[in-house]
Amino acid sequence: MSTAPALLVIAHGSRDPRHAATVHALTGRVRALRPGLRVETAFLDFNTPSVGQALSSLYLSGVREVVALPLLLTRAFHAKSDIPAALAESTARLPGLSVRVADVLGPSPLLVSALERRLAEAGLTPADRATTAVVLASAGSTDPEAIAVIAEIAREWRHTGWCAVRPAFASAARPRTEDAVRALRAEGFARVAVAPYVIAPGRLPDRIVAGAEAAGADVVADVLGPAPELARLLLRRFDAAVSAPAGLPALTA
Repeated sequence: MSTAPALLVIAHGSRDPRHAATVHALTGRVRALRPGLRVETAFLDFNTPSVGQALSSLYLSGVREVVALPLLLTRAFHAKSDIPAALAESTARLPGLSVRVADVLGPSPLLVSALERRLAEAGLTPADRATTAVVLASAGSTDPEAIAVIAEIAREWRHTGWCAVRPAFASAARPRTEDAVRALRAEGFARVAVAPYVIAPGRLPDRIVAGAEAAGADVVADVLGPAPELARLLLRRFDAAVSAPAGLPALTA
């Protein structure tokens, strides 16, 4: 029986095969950064294993302590409802299993660094910052807290030298990516870049790209994907959960 906690990364899942491939590439990078840590992946929908299947597999292999890490950028519905429900179901049927839930990934300076990396890979240089407006394009949410977080990230990122940073959303909130690009162009910004604030490809990220291209964005960065900054952030969230005071809630049977 293993006494060391394992890391279970819980992703959303998608019918798009690029999604799972990207998630696995990211968790693979986490394993490479910390070879002694057992890292497994589960999905809320569309892909396997499910959260319950992954926890059962860990349990059968002797693991009794797990840190569940939501592969989410904001605390919206999946973090507040879906993941806790899935974890509670598993701990109720697996005696002795303890599951501690790590924080979602965002906000974090490491995520901003990953955004910067993707913009640089798309061709922008430090000299372009003062003449480039950026659209921070997220998937979107009906949760006001999540929307407010995206808007705050955009405000803070603006202070790093970009001449403007505006939030946009692929669904559930406004403005859409194309509207934000057109608004910046109407305000006189000669160069507009779109930075997708999403982890893996899929339907909504594709909508971001389509909107950016339809509105004539000059630069469209790639999704965050298995950026090294994300891998380091996952380990940072894992370590914080492991070292949290014992009085903080953990799910146990």
